[in-house]
Amino acid sequence: MAKVIRGPEKLMRDETRNPSARRRPKRHAAAPAPVSDITRHRPPAEPEPEPGALGGSLDALSGLAGGILGRFVPGFAQALDLEVRRRVAAAPMELNGYGYDPWGFDREVACRATFVAALLYRYYFRVKTEGIDRLPPGRVLLIGNHAGQIAIDAAMIGVATVLEADPPRIVRGMGEYWLPTIPFFNVLMTRVGSVVGTPKNCIDLLAHGEAVVAFPEGVRGMNKAWTQRYKLQQFGLGFMRLALETRTPIVPVAVVGSEEQAPSLGSFEPLARLLGMPAFPLVLTPVPLPVRYHIFFGAPMEFHGNPNDEDQVIEKKVEQVKTKIREMIEKGLRSRRSVFR
Repeated sequence: MAKVIRGPEKLMRDETRNPSARRRPKRHAAAPAPVSDITRHRPPAEPEPEPGALGGSLDALSGLAGGILGRFVPGFAQALDLEVRRRVAAAPMELNGYGYDPWGFDREVACRATFVAALLYRYYFRVKTEGIDRLPPGRVLLIGNHAGQIAIDAAMIGVATVLEADPPRIVRGMGEYWLPTIPFFNVLMTRVGSVVGTPKNCIDLLAHGEAVVAFPEGVRGMNKAWTQRYKLQQFGLGFMRLALETRTPIVPVAVVGSEEQAPSLGSFEPLARLLGMPAFPLVLTPVPLPVRYHIFFGAPMEFHGNPNDEDQVIEKKVEQVKTKIREMIEKGLRSRRSVFR
């Protein structure tokens, strides 16, 4: 009767007969670098985009088409893409060995998203930016008026700080709480540098020297009716308390043009509640109109005091920022020749 060989003896017999059948040790993925090991730097090479997270999708599509798509890309678009990549690479950022920052920012995905927004910035809304040289280095809160039904104004401010600021800055947006519930968008949101607008997230970003943009009007300003255009709504007090707590300068930002991009009759609240959205604007145009944007950056404003003061005390400081934004808006409205110029 043949002898049955089991366990280690069988393994030794198999390896003797066929050395290539020897078991190879399993390879384990390297553990992510801890946040404490992350340093502010620019990696020497562009990181690989995360598989399945939007990065590399355009390259894959071009590859499937045999490279034909690249032949039809206009020269100005190729030049703009190169400019965006150079400017993003020159911006101060904190990346670990895998190309991500502590909040999930991915430089490759950010370049692609910024390129699309930059096309709108340069050739659709034809944005004119003034005073961006006032943007200070280090941590800063950009506080602006909000309008337009969708956050195109935030995107245009972000492109302005990449293309026009010296050095370029990646602006970190404070998103509404419901945004992460949108499939796919929640991944894109973090990859381009935005976070949910919690006080903790804002404090952490400012502690790392980031530029954070916030709109104290929130949905109240974003989805107001056409008859209320350029009338600033009530400002929340949270941004001022955070500025006091972190000793962060505030740069007021006024956007002119966003109010006319998508005229609205207001928000249809029953449908908004049904869909779980903060508002459902009744817009009169299927796509934003090609209005000309004017973005004004004011001088940095510094405030001192107790962040836990009574609301009445904080409101006086907030009103100073609101007044400055209102003044810049009125100046911008007087200086423009028409909505489209």
